Amino acid sequence: MRILQLCKKFPFPLKDGESIAVTYLAKAMNELGADVTLLTMNTTKHYFDATQLPDDFNHYDAIYFTELDNRLSFFGAFLNLFSAESYHISRFISKSFEKILIQILEDKTFDIIQLETVYLAPYIPTIRKYSNAKICMRSHNVEFEIWERIAANSKNPIKKWYLNHLAAKLKKYEITQLQEYDILAPITDRDAQIFSSYGFDGKMQVTPIGIDNRDYMADDSSFQKDLSISFIGSLDWMPNLEGLNYFLNEIWPDIHKTYPELKFYVAGRNTPQHLKATKIPGVIFEGEVSDAKKFINKHSIMLVPILSGSGMRAKILEGMALGKVVLTTSIGLEGIMAKHKDQVLIANTKAEFLSCIEFCYKEKSSLIHIGQRAQVFISKRYDNLELAKRLLNQYKAPTLVPVS
Repeated sequence: MRILQLCKKFPFPLKDGESIAVTYLAKAMNELGADVTLLTMNTTKHYFDATQLPDDFNHYDAIYFTELDNRLSFFGAFLNLFSAESYHISRFISKSFEKILIQILEDKTFDIIQLETVYLAPYIPTIRKYSNAKICMRSHNVEFEIWERIAANSKNPIKKWYLNHLAAKLKKYEITQLQEYDILAPITDRDAQIFSSYGFDGKMQVTPIGIDNRDYMADDSSFQKDLSISFIGSLDWMPNLEGLNYFLNEIWPDIHKTYPELKFYVAGRNTPQHLKATKIPGVIFEGEVSDAKKFINKHSIMLVPILSGSGMRAKILEGMALGKVVLTTSIGLEGIMAKHKDQVLIANTKAEFLSCIEFCYKEKSSLIHIGQRAQVFISKRYDNLELAKRLLNQYKAPTLVPVS
């Protein structure tokens, strides 16, 4: 099985959900005998020096990349108001990327071309022209839903209008492209149902984010210390920043008033300057950390206060795999069928967040057991080899059958 994987960002280092989702699936497919080639954009927003790849990042048969300036532009955003194109999509259209894609397709034959997110859909006509491979769209989210949710949460009427405008154009594009795929691999059953409701009736294989549990060693010593909360996530991704700001402004003051000794540690790439400069009692901003797993392991509670996401949160999988007590919203937990006070804690309102923190104090001795159940849950349901095996079986099947 020869697979060409197209990505809109270099899938390393593994510090965000997309990189984790891309890398662990590719590793598993390679371990199961597939030859996987990577073609990726190396964007200004998530630039990586490819000469710094570690020796064990060796699961690709070959790696190709091209640099892309995809920074947001006020002028570009303004001009897009008068265009039918989606501004989200247009920022990932690159002549140099297309040129390398053509060269690869002329030099090699592939069975499957796997597009990681709808942002690679503009290259489908090129793929059809130069290859007979089947095209699989691995959809990490219902992309337009993220922006609809962000718009709904916005209090600024001008911003709300603009975000709804962007979401509407992205929605139109995302739905139109559904008819262009040979196979659709949504990341959750919920996303699969949404795509079906918008007319997709082709071959579908739900493929959640998987991780290699051998890479996650839990440190239970955090449960023997005073309670502390961690947050880690890329803060240039709007749902992460939105959720963190909500928690800091609406929830944390009451938590700190009740539990002044409780500390909240915030880590993440591209932390906005205004957050770095903010002085909030009990909150420690650490910026980007060199070892995310070590950071998570230091604290017994891991916070994921997502309000506008879609798909799955890889950081929740990582926190659970490390045996932490993950405190998140119902939206944050979408795609992960864990239960409140069994493998995770769920809160959607100020009162519920306060209740969860009170539970952690009153039932401190039982928190380690929640973390242990979380580990078992992840190992059984989100093993990258098992998930990759199901997708490869679909790829190899003479007649692809929808499986979830």
